Amino acid sequence: MKLTIHGAARQVTGSMHLLEVSGYKILIDCGLDYEKGRSLQENEEFPFNPAEINVVILTHAHIDHSGNLPTLVRMGFGGQILCTPPTAELTELLLMDSVSIFQHKAHKNRKHRRGRHHHGGNSQPLYLQKHVIDTAERFITIGFNRSFQINDNIELTFVPVGHLLGAAAAILKINDNGEEKTIAFTGDIGRKNYPVLNDPQQLPKVDYLVTESTYGGRFHTKEKTIEEVLTETIEKACIKEQGRLIIPAFSIGRTQALVFSLNKLFSSGKLPRVKVFVDSPLAARSTNTFRKHHSLLNEEAQSFYQTQGDEFEFDNLTYVESLKDSRQVSNYWEPCIIISSAGMLEGGRIQDHLFYNIQNYYCTILFIGYCAKGTLGYRLLRGDPVVHIKDRELAVYATIKQTDLFSAHGDHEDLLLNVKQQDKASLRNVFLVHGDPESMEAFSQAVADEGYNVTIPEKGLAYEL
Repeated sequence: MKLTIHGAARQVTGSMHLLEVSGYKILIDCGLDYEKGRSLQENEEFPFNPAEINVVILTHAHIDHSGNLPTLVRMGFGGQILCTPPTAELTELLLMDSVSIFQHKAHKNRKHRRGRHHHGGNSQPLYLQKHVIDTAERFITIGFNRSFQINDNIELTFVPVGHLLGAAAAILKINDNGEEKTIAFTGDIGRKNYPVLNDPQQLPKVDYLVTESTYGGRFHTKEKTIEEVLTETIEKACIKEQGRLIIPAFSIGRTQALVFSLNKLFSSGKLPRVKVFVDSPLAARSTNTFRKHHSLLNEEAQSFYQTQGDEFEFDNLTYVESLKDSRQVSNYWEPCIIISSAGMLEGGRIQDHLFYNIQNYYCTILFIGYCAKGTLGYRLLRGDPVVHIKDRELAVYATIKQTDLFSAHGDHEDLLLNVKQQDKASLRNVFLVHGDPESMEAFSQAVADEGYNVTIPEKGLAYEL
């Protein structure tokens, strides 16, 4: 059998791995590559014929793993997409959201070009709503820890890995011309004790492991708990200074973890009930998926539900739907917390909130996720005194803070534990994907030091297994 890493090779985005077994072609993930310097349109350039792919396995819903599926379908892929039930639902929501972002960008580009009397060039969206619908029709859902026969020679099992509701490692048991081989693709690995989600389950023993390395060489802070950081920040920003706290957060996963953490603080009486706005229609819709798949949430969330009720709903919480209501939030002058959507693709309503509050001395902005180089968040955390938002140069008077406690990625230690749970005698090779070069090098060194064979694959190079 043959493995080719076509995406997330020596970079974080664009996960896409091709496994070929006796002419049968399996694509594991089909993510959007939005590395700096790459145009979205380049995602159309597949290094294989999409019509020749027999089946797709999707590890989880995040756009860097799922975001190019509609392009694959649009360009001829006609097979099934295998994933867990929550992954199917969350992916459809995220892909529909991407369509809106693409259309917004295309509209902006056209306006920009008209303004400069420039003709030609491609500002078409990568895909449309109909392509997302076509993609969603291909989903075949499989529960965790149930074996699924892809064909006579290939069996698939999804093992839960935390990180996001429905996220799984794909374990493949393969009969390769009479020889049994096993390979695991981790997708993204979560961390222990994360709000709402279960801890990652230990993977079975395999011959080959394709693992993410996002946090290679980096460790999460352990000094404080989520509750302590939130309590300190809210007490200072909303109670002592009587101001507002703005938290940019992914609509899916991070927002639910944050809302549940706030719910626990308010219902235990540790904080007065400050008004909370969740300004993201996508967050409201995806929260329903969390409610629907309640049995997959962790024990803490389940017991909270038994004793206190809905984890994602409380008296001082409002989910903001319309754009009109979103603008009203800017005019709310009492102390409040605004949680607003911010994806890896810059944009969303958070831009409006930052635009109106960046010059407000009584505003605190708390980043709870990773900010890639070149993004507005990155510039604010770097301490830039002036930033560019919506065609304006604005002086930064708001207080800027950050915590990594809401990162849903396992750190160096978690990633290494995942490898060390494998048997040295039978694990033939560890392939590192989904990390920047520095993270991969650091993690590769640690894996090698433990006595395992490790490879940092080159993009597009086929490895015989």
